[in-house]
Amino acid sequence: MKMDLNDEMREKLVQTALEVRRWAYVPYSHYAVGAAILTASGKIYDGVNVENAAYPQSMCAERVAIFKAVSEGERRFVAIAVATENGGTPCGGCRQVMSEFGLDTVLLIANGEGKVVQECTVADLLPGSFGAGDLPRAT
Repeated sequence: MKMDLNDEMREKLVQTALEVRRWAYVPYSHYAVGAAILTASGKIYDGVNVENAAYPQSMCAERVAIFKAVSEGERRFVAIAVATENGGTPCGGCRQVMSEFGLDTVLLIANGEGKVVQECTVADLLPGSFGAGDLPRAT
């Protein structure tokens, strides 16, 4: 079953991303990010950014949501909403992880009031992406 991305579902994703921001662990940057991903099966998984005093060990909200979904067997995504105070876009690492599961995944980038400031696809945010087709095949 392929989930339809209608206006109601767009709003639900954005509201979920906004709501979960409160759980972000951001004692250093104070930049709370919430994410909500809609899978092709119709389930929604959320995530928040989790910082660490050893900065490279931190994890972005988008990847938390994706990894939660993948850890429960999901592999196909329809859309992901990302909410930040200023409508910031996903980092390069998150873009690469999103590309692994579909360049056609829709991204809804929302600000702190829930206004979608940008709607695009993963391919739009990561042109010339590196994927499985770029790896040599074992013989």
